[in-house]
Amino acid sequence: MDKIYHIGTVGQPWGEAEKAQWLNEQRIKRSFFDEVLPAIEALKTEFDIEQYGELAYQAVCGKTYPLFAVKSRNWHSDKPTILVTGGVHGYETSGVHGALRFLQTEAKAYSDKVNVLVLPCISPWGYETINRWNPLAIDPNRSFGPNGTATEAQQVRQYLHGLQLNFAMHIDLHETTDSDNSEFRPAKAAQDGTINKNWNIPDGYYTVDDAEHPCPALQKAIIDSVAKVTHIAEPDENGKLIGEPMQQPGVINYAKATLGLCGSVTDAPLVSTTEVYPDSPSASPEQCIQAQVAAVVGALDYLLQTK
Repeated sequence: MDKIYHIGTVGQPWGEAEKAQWLNEQRIKRSFFDEVLPAIEALKTEFDIEQYGELAYQAVCGKTYPLFAVKSRNWHSDKPTILVTGGVHGYETSGVHGALRFLQTEAKAYSDKVNVLVLPCISPWGYETINRWNPLAIDPNRSFGPNGTATEAQQVRQYLHGLQLNFAMHIDLHETTDSDNSEFRPAKAAQDGTINKNWNIPDGYYTVDDAEHPCPALQKAIIDSVAKVTHIAEPDENGKLIGEPMQQPGVINYAKATLGLCGSVTDAPLVSTTEVYPDSPSASPEQCIQAQVAAVVGALDYLLQTK
């Protein structure tokens, strides 16, 4: 099933010319300013909104994107602090709208027990162009380490470091989509000068635990919560999901700090990356948003039961 991407030469990593060609092909397809920003601003009556940075992409698309954090009001150092991130990959729609829906529907009910911090749309250019990468063809979700080069990731790192908080939990909201096979996996292989060999896209919800600091009980709590909303992904014929061995039903592991993933951006002992499948014939986009909310709620309930 090898798919040869239309940019670059097979076996040769991209240079600046190939990256420029890729960027030149990108188009704005939806609006962060119409679909996301008003929802963030509407939360001002019940939450504190902080601008933690901006993406100065005027040369790319004529826009500067503000980056916002949403914080619960009755903040107290005696309560555990939880982080929810969405839109690290801007094209993963329910990551953004799931984070917003959690704030709109559930966050306030938990804010007497925990401090809630949500970064709902970390990659707004990616949201608008429906892209995994930023304009420099860098994947922000491989860039959260100290040597990361994606501005989207590094501004999050700097903001969180400046807060000097001890996080109890971090839930990072993602999707796996059919476009991973039609666009992003072939594009990544072309950029790297390799051939992609893994084409598995799980039909259903799954989570990614941290291989370096696993918390399997948290993953189970999330899976159990999400199963009330949508179906959980089954393993492929090799007992794997996206090429990774199953650790328990609906759970695989990644080495998050080694890979520079968003899930490693804090020292929280409880971390999970969620993955929904919006292209499933058995799930709607609305169900995917609800599944993201159910994941955060399941994680919060687990935290509160075990602290």
